[in-house]
Amino acid sequence: MYKPTIGLEIHAELKTKSKMFCGCANNGEVEPNTNICPICTANPGTLPTINKQAVLNVLRVGVAVGGQIADFSEFDRKNYFYPDIPKGYQISQYRYPLISGGELNGIKITRIHLEEDTGTSSHDKGDFSLVNFNRAGVPLMELVTEPVIHDAVTAQNFAREFQLILKYLNVSNANMERGEMRVEANISVARVSAPLGVKTEVKNLNSFKSVERAIEYEIKRQIEILENGGKVIQETRGFDENKGETFSQRKKEESHDYRYFPEPDLPKLELSKLDWADSKKIADGLPELPKEKRARYQKTFGIKNEDVDVYVNNLALGEFFEKVAKELKDKELIVLASNYITSDVLGLSKEGGVGKITEENIIDLVTEISKGNLSSRGAKDVLKDIFENGGGVLAVAEKLGVIQVNDTDKIGELVAEVLKENEQVVSDYKNGKDSSLQFLIGQVMKKSSGAFNPQIIKAELLNRLK
Repeated sequence: MYKPTIGLEIHAELKTKSKMFCGCANNGEVEPNTNICPICTANPGTLPTINKQAVLNVLRVGVAVGGQIADFSEFDRKNYFYPDIPKGYQISQYRYPLISGGELNGIKITRIHLEEDTGTSSHDKGDFSLVNFNRAGVPLMELVTEPVIHDAVTAQNFAREFQLILKYLNVSNANMERGEMRVEANISVARVSAPLGVKTEVKNLNSFKSVERAIEYEIKRQIEILENGGKVIQETRGFDENKGETFSQRKKEESHDYRYFPEPDLPKLELSKLDWADSKKIADGLPELPKEKRARYQKTFGIKNEDVDVYVNNLALGEFFEKVAKELKDKELIVLASNYITSDVLGLSKEGGVGKITEENIIDLVTEISKGNLSSRGAKDVLKDIFENGGGVLAVAEKLGVIQVNDTDKIGELVAEVLKENEQVVSDYKNGKDSSLQFLIGQVMKKSSGAFNPQIIKAELLNRLK
């Protein structure tokens, strides 16, 4: 038996107006090499300055996950060469990170520190490479967990929850497809009774599915090596999404390989002396976090856990639902409204929006359903039409001809016809075949083109079958 051990490193670009150490706009969505200056391109004689908002963003994240704000912190030079690192080193943090400790989803956090992002390279234009320095110097936060994760699903769930924290705090867009959040996984495998095995690091995983697949593959690969009498090599690996396999990139560097030393051009940070860095003040200013929102939704609205997860993950839809729930008040109607929002409304949108549907539409819809004026099928058709074209519930229902008829005389006429046309089914029902009743209800609904209230149809049938 083998036991995998996993630690995560998560990088997230921070939302700030300017870059980490200069005044260039923090906006990579422009022409290549236009958001640059002598500082972020490392021209001789330039001096960096610290972005206060970036520091505060990291402190807010740290407090949100229960971490400890450092009394003293400093920046360091992390020396390594790559064409998209203009300085030949990266300004990062080594011995004195901004945040130590913390916990999320039951996973202990080692540290959260602040650094600058690199530029970007592209190699698909020919027999040469292009470098874009727009991203160079963008504030980049890194969270490091303890090596206490033992399966791929737990690792993926941690990354998902951390992304939510970033979005709720509005400190990062954390869009993995755009590289605004990247996950790296350190993975080792050893026999259950043995100490930790040799670890490999899988770099730059840019989707939650890739996080899970890469870890699962790497665990399997290392176990096969050990089973065949081989040794796992400590190295950095990439992940091929098409093949679903990790591949070797380079020998894994140790901290001494980077020759860290304190950044001489930046001041030390004595955070305990800064009023805006006070942990209590920061905590008081935090919004409701995902964990708190889940608990409140379950307690207040009584909706199912699946619906709660939808609203926690889709902030705009959660706000939409809350406005509906506030007006409805009745818990049964709130649950019904939630069912339609998370199934029908969400099913109509690829982007997770509500189209032209308003909160008033949902309130009117479930109210009419509760009155027996709309069937479930009719409600679905009404929502689809409003999503695309807008309008009021009753007006659209009348246009589509789906308002239920509650006239017992008209229903009685159709019920009599169906009973006469299905004498054998009536006999089967009287002989104990309960499913025959549903068939008869269906026949009446068919004759009425779905316009008659099924509850009244059922009551009329039962009355006549006696």
